[in-house]
Amino acid sequence: MFEKLEDITKKYEYLSGQISDAAVIANQEVWRDLCREHAGLEPIVSKFSEYKKAKDTVDEARTLLGGALEKDFREMVQEELDAERAHLEGLENEIKLLLLPKDVNDDKSVIMEIRGGAGGDEAALFAADLLRMYQMYSDAHGWKTEMLNVNATELGGIKEVSFEINGVGAYSRLKYESGVHRVQRIPSTESGGRIHTSTVTVAVLPVVDEIEVEINPNDIRTDVFRAGGPGGQCVNTTDSAVRLTHIPTGLVVSCQDEKSQLKNKDKAMKILRSRLYELLQGQQDAEIAAQRKNQVGTGDRSERIRTYNFPQGRCTDHRIGLTLHKLDSVMNGEIDEIVEALTTHYQAEQLKGENHEN
Repeated sequence: MFEKLEDITKKYEYLSGQISDAAVIANQEVWRDLCREHAGLEPIVSKFSEYKKAKDTVDEARTLLGGALEKDFREMVQEELDAERAHLEGLENEIKLLLLPKDVNDDKSVIMEIRGGAGGDEAALFAADLLRMYQMYSDAHGWKTEMLNVNATELGGIKEVSFEINGVGAYSRLKYESGVHRVQRIPSTESGGRIHTSTVTVAVLPVVDEIEVEINPNDIRTDVFRAGGPGGQCVNTTDSAVRLTHIPTGLVVSCQDEKSQLKNKDKAMKILRSRLYELLQGQQDAEIAAQRKNQVGTGDRSERIRTYNFPQGRCTDHRIGLTLHKLDSVMNGEIDEIVEALTTHYQAEQLKGENHEN
C-alpha cells in the first residue's frame, strides 16, 4: 500500500507541474483533464502526508522511551505515544477507503423513477410522499430537480414518476435508494382505523450522454399519442405524448409532460439512455461474477430495503439494521444520516473484499 502511495505522490507532484505549465494551459481540454486528475489525487496525498507526520511523532516518542526518563516525563511521552498510535490507525483506515476503486458513476446526476406497487391508491399517495422527500433532499444540497414524466391519480397520488436530479455527486448520495420502500400507516380513506401496508419501488439511474451509450435510430420505434390526465381525462388535443420502444431489449419509455412532441421525445431518450446504460452495466457486472453482491442501488426492485412506520414514527433501513425514530424529519428530506450510514457500511464491505483478495 505504501509503495502505491509513494507512486501516487510522485504522480501528484508531476501533475502539479503540468497544470502550471503555460504550454499545457494553452490546450484547455488537456489542462482540464489534468486538473481533474490532480484534484482526484489531492485527498489521498494530503492524508498520506498527515500519516507520515504522525508516524514521525510515534517514532520520536518510541526513541524517547528507549532512554532514561523521569517518571512524570515518561508517563507524558507514553500518553502521547498511545494517542498518536490511535491517530495513526485511524489515518491508515481513511487512506484504505480513499484507495478503494471509485464508482465511475459517482459524480453523475441521476434519473429517479418512483412507482406505486402493492396497495393501490395508498401506494400511489406514498409514491408522491417519496417524490416530495427526494425533492426536499435535493433542494437542501443545492441540486436542481426537473420532472421528466408523471402519471398522477385523482386523489393526488402518483402511479409513476421519472425526474432528474442535476448535481455533481448526486448518484454517489442517492444510489442506495434503489429498491422496495414499504409504508405502514392508516390511509386517509380507511374508516376503520386499520393500519395498511403498501409498497413503492424506487430506481436510481445515472444520467449518461450519447457518447457513453450509442443508440441506433433504427432500433427505436416511436409512437405518438394524446396526453391524458387522471382518470383518462384528456389534457391535450394534439399528439404530443411520445412512447419509445427499444426493439433489441424491449425497453419502453413514455413521456407526456411537455406540450411539445420534440421535448417529450428528448426527455424519453434521456430516460431510455440511462436505462440502457444500467442494463448494459448490469450485464457486464454479471460477467465478472459476484463483484456486485455488496453493492446496492443497482435497480433491483425485488428487495425490501426500508420501512416507514407512521404509527410508531420510525424509519428502518433493513440492509444495515438502522432505525430512526424521527420519521417526520425523514419525510421532509432529512435522510443524510441514512445515506452516510449506508455509504460507510458498503465501503467497509468493499474494504473487506479488497483485503480478502490481497
